[in-house]
Amino acid sequence: MSTVNNVTRMLDAKKIHYQAYALPEEKLGAVEAAAHLGVSPETVYKTIVAIRMTPGKPILSVIPGNQELDLKKLAQAAGEKKIRLATHQQAEELTGLQTGGISPLALINKGFQVFIDVSAHSLADIYISGGQRGLNLQLSPKDIAKLTNARFVPLT
Repeated sequence: MSTVNNVTRMLDAKKIHYQAYALPEEKLGAVEAAAHLGVSPETVYKTIVAIRMTPGKPILSVIPGNQELDLKKLAQAAGEKKIRLATHQQAEELTGLQTGGISPLALINKGFQVFIDVSAHSLADIYISGGQRGLNLQLSPKDIAKLTNARFVPLT
């Protein structure tokens, strides 16, 4: 598995400090990825695609891998009355990425609204997907937020 792709090239071009890790290419959950990386599950974040009930682009929520997304909190943050989770198939169709490899860093300038759970704000680094299955990146959540125009909000 190559640890170089469009996301890592973009990070290199912007001189963003990160570390890339190759993982097995089968779909891993964030807790399984944490075990492979030998890190705490609280530091491995997953990206969940949610769909608005009103017209508009889907929402990406980045939350700790060992937590569950609170749809009411996400809807409130997004200014929506109600939202729903995308199915795996819908998430892949909407993002163009395979589940297990969806990353807000791979979807910059695609119009997605991005929210990061507030728990990441206190961490120096978190691990997120690098935009393809089998690639995880360790980098500052503040850099992720800056690159994706994300807001830190309570999501779990």
